[in-house]
Amino acid sequence: MKQHTTEPREDILEGRNPVFEALKSGRQIDKIVIAKGEGRGALTRILALAKERHIPVSEAERAKLDALSQTGAHQGIIAYVAAAAYCSVEDMLAEAREKGEAPLLVLCDSLNDAHNLGSILRTAHCCGAHGVIIPKHRSVGLSAVAAKASAGAVEYIKVAKVTNLARCIDELKREGLWVCGTDAAGEQDLFHADLTGPLAIVIGSEGEGMSRLVREKCDFLVRIPMKGKINSLNASVAAGVLLYEAVRQRGV
Repeated sequence: MKQHTTEPREDILEGRNPVFEALKSGRQIDKIVIAKGEGRGALTRILALAKERHIPVSEAERAKLDALSQTGAHQGIIAYVAAAAYCSVEDMLAEAREKGEAPLLVLCDSLNDAHNLGSILRTAHCCGAHGVIIPKHRSVGLSAVAAKASAGAVEYIKVAKVTNLARCIDELKREGLWVCGTDAAGEQDLFHADLTGPLAIVIGSEGEGMSRLVREKCDFLVRIPMKGKINSLNASVAAGVLLYEAVRQRGV
């Protein structure tokens, strides 16, 4: 079995849906490689868009794509893309202002699993959130695995990398946002918390939850009611529960 010992690459996309959405969004793509013998019918839309945008397409042995793949599910296609296009937190707030909406952001406190990040990006986009913020250090980035798990949402949801998450929270507070942390020991359950205004939801890391400093910076902590014998949810599932409760409360 192939072992990955290097940092996840942020210069490739894998799979039909992520590549198609990247093409649709206008993201800069240097070239596309498809596996020899791959059924062209399944790639018709992708090849048409690539031709329209004058993006070179070449064929390679499937073994080469297997060697490049970080997801293990490249579906016979890999695209070489420009460095992941991170934006600024101000870009997110500007989008909310332009739409006349209360800002809704997600802060990921040192996620280690690219699948979780990708799933959060997908849910955040579907919920109409204005952006996802991750720290530069001790966190996964927009790797091929995260892009694949996002099912193309990485092309549409704004993602910012910040040097210090706690400092970023202070800046968001100055902009009028309330910061909601997720914690099993939260003083109120999410169904009784007010998630209607300008809001940033903090999701902790898979194993440790929120760091002490980030936890202390939150305006309030909420818990997700748990009925079973297991006392925690997957990070991306927790984010989905919080985001959709915010959507429900906002009436959109």
